[in-house]
Amino acid sequence: MKQVMLVILLGVFFLNGTAQDASLPRVKILATGGTIAGAGVSSERAGYKAGALPIDELLSAVPQIHKIARVTGEQIASVGSQDISIAIWQKLAVRINEIFAKDEADAVVITHGTDTQEETSYFLDLTVHYKNAVVITGSMRPATGISADGPKNLYDAVTVAANASSKGRGVLVCFNEGIFDGRDVVKISTTKLNAFASPNTGALGQVYDGKVEYYSTSMREVNVGSPFSVKLDSKIPRVDIVYMYADAPGSLIDCAVSDGAKGLVIAGVGNGNFDKAYTEAIKAAVKKGVIVCRASRCVSGRVVLEDEINDKELGTIVSDDLNPQKARVLLMLGLMNTSDKAKLQEYYFKY
Repeated sequence: MKQVMLVILLGVFFLNGTAQDASLPRVKILATGGTIAGAGVSSERAGYKAGALPIDELLSAVPQIHKIARVTGEQIASVGSQDISIAIWQKLAVRINEIFAKDEADAVVITHGTDTQEETSYFLDLTVHYKNAVVITGSMRPATGISADGPKNLYDAVTVAANASSKGRGVLVCFNEGIFDGRDVVKISTTKLNAFASPNTGALGQVYDGKVEYYSTSMREVNVGSPFSVKLDSKIPRVDIVYMYADAPGSLIDCAVSDGAKGLVIAGVGNGNFDKAYTEAIKAAVKKGVIVCRASRCVSGRVVLEDEINDKELGTIVSDDLNPQKARVLLMLGLMNTSDKAKLQEYYFKY
């Protein structure tokens, strides 16, 4: 009888991940909330409360991950990704760098809501200074929904993080069996399970049946080569995004500048273009020392320096192939280092 009880206790012990094969890689899961931790009123309804479930409950839903890694969890935040803040970004960056500096884990997985996942991935891509794998995932359906995609995405993310080939690739996003570069990934659907893609570059690889396959590599500098660092108390300059549309008034730009923006990203039409009203407002903003970056509201493509707009004369820089929300992330971090336009432009072409 005692032997039977011992077997049962050991089974529970190993299933919960409190003791695992010492040869397996160590993966720390940092939870921030989001749909993957969401709970709904009923399994068949779309409505839910994001971030309702703690990390321990997410892990208990995927006991299989303990066969591929020694997994531990840590709660960083419990919010929907619409409420992800710069302060949470800083907390994540500081904690991840600390985990690797103190050798607490071999890789990190972050559970995160999907709405701002692309921004978080790029912020961390620029501010995590280790080659260890960092993988972000989430879900489109809450944990209580029918056919929730969270458990599979979490399993796949741990699989990717534990794979030796993931090291040195910067921050990755693993979603719906695709593996995407944290810089290039974009949310492309409001509700579909295949919500992420990299329109300009394509996916880096895929994870299927527990196997990780990479078929491309980003040529951008990541991790150790990044000049951007943040602390918990770092003061990150305010950068706003102003959207261009037919007959848009320049007062939108004036308002952002008067409200304290140190940088502006213009979500321009086409090749980062804007109307005469925006042009005059941008000239005024530049004279006040505000850095203005031209981006595009288009889904793909790059904004070309000195093409349709005379950037040198106007005093603007361009985002290259970063969308407006990612261009904002880089400009915020860039302004912590310099206000020199040539250097900031170099950042956009390099990172």
